[in-house]
This record gives sequence, C-alpha cells and structure tokens, in this order.
Amino acid sequence: MRMELIQPFINAADAVFSESLGGPTNIADLNMDENAYRRKGVAALIAIKGDIEGRVILDLSPEVATKVASFLAGSEVATSEQVVRETVCELANMVIGNSVTLLNDQGFRFKVFPPEIHMSEEGLAGTADTEAMVICIETQCGEIFLNISMHYLARRRQDRNVAAVMD
Repeated sequence: MRMELIQPFINAADAVFSESLGGPTNIADLNMDENAYRRKGVAALIAIKGDIEGRVILDLSPEVATKVASFLAGSEVATSEQVVRETVCELANMVIGNSVTLLNDQGFRFKVFPPEIHMSEEGLAGTADTEAMVICIETQCGEIFLNISMHYLARRRQDRNVAAVMD
C-alpha cells in the first residue's frame, strides 16, 4: 500500500482526535490486514471513488464510543445509542474532511460518500491490489481504530507508473 494514500488519514485522525477530545493521541499499533475486517463496536464506513478508491472505517468499542459521545456532548449519553452512532459518524466526517483536503492538494480527484453505520461483524477483505491497514490510536477516552483500504484506480495507477519511469 502506498503511504501517500494512507498518511493523510493518519495525520487527519491524529489532529481531529487530539483537538476534539482535548488531549494527546498516540499511534499504538499499525499493521497490514489481509483478512476480512472484524468490527470492534460502533463503526462508520466511508466509501471513496475516483482517481483513488477504497473505504475508511472508523471503529470504537461500545464503551469508548459512549465515552467519546459523552465527552463531546458535555453530558452522559449512555442511554442514547442514536447519539453515540451519530457521534461516530461525525468524527468520521471530520477525519475524512481533513484527509480530503490533503489528498486534493496532491492532485487526486474523487468523490467521498457520506458515512454510514457499518453493522456487519466481518467483511470487506482486501483484494489482490488492495490491502487494509489498521491503525490503533490511543486517546484519553480509549482506543480508536481506523481501518483504511485504498488503491489507485487502474487508469491512475498506469499514469503514475509511466510518470515514475520518465523521472
């Protein structure tokens, strides 16, 4: 997987979580996942189509999702599952919004679809040309997982390979 496709998501997640949750973050774990993704709890999925394609899943255990929602709301929201889900989707929106800016600055053109709650226990395995990278980010509310699976559109990949040979 090309880091120029992944790094904007890592940078955006770090900035969004540290600012929104009022404390430092730490990338605790980063690994390639060739197997089917297993949801940890409350997860939001965002699809991306264009020069680069794939999906990003923001995933929090139910306990961490409730802590984050409560922190951001300024009150206990443990009884409102809907508010917790909406909070996870909004965090995903914030991360993607920051990432899109960085990727657009690199010249990529693509469409970002609205986040949707990801309910499947597993699925969305990598393919021959797409691996999934799973990043665990420690926050003051607990661990937040970012599962990123991106690849160049075949046409875009050929253009980049030709440009690399000509350099």
